[in-house]
Amino acid sequence: MLSSIPSHYYVIGSTIMAILMGSFVMVIRMRASKMPTNEKKIIIPPIAMSTGALMFLFEQFRVPLMQVLEAAAVGVVFSTILIATSKFEVKGRDIYLKRSKAFAFILIGLLIFRVVAKMILSSSIDVGELAGMFWILAFAMLVPWRIAMLIQFKKVKKTIPQLH
Repeated sequence: MLSSIPSHYYVIGSTIMAILMGSFVMVIRMRASKMPTNEKKIIIPPIAMSTGALMFLFEQFRVPLMQVLEAAAVGVVFSTILIATSKFEVKGRDIYLKRSKAFAFILIGLLIFRVVAKMILSSSIDVGELAGMFWILAFAMLVPWRIAMLIQFKKVKKTIPQLH
């Protein structure tokens, strides 16, 4: 049944989902800056996202090694932007993620990049393979960003005598 659906519908559907998820992430991030953070809140997103790797159990989502490397490299490059704009501040005895004015624009820019890239690449790369590539890109962007955040959080935490 699924194979009878034209692939452009998958591209359109996944693009709509990407826009909805991107909007959701922006709202969550804006709300998160109003509440103190901790190690668990920094570590959980990559762990939760790692379950998406189960898609690679299915042949249609598998990606050739060269495309894995390309997607991961792009993700790591994009992570540097997120790392540069993620800073912490101390308020009382709590540590907060500083709200960056650039963050919303960065997320919108990344979302636009993703939509445009998907539209261009979907004509030459199978939709399932493309989904795998974008998951790799996102995961390769998330992991270094969260590791950098955790390192920075721990440094800030050490400056607060009551917290350690």
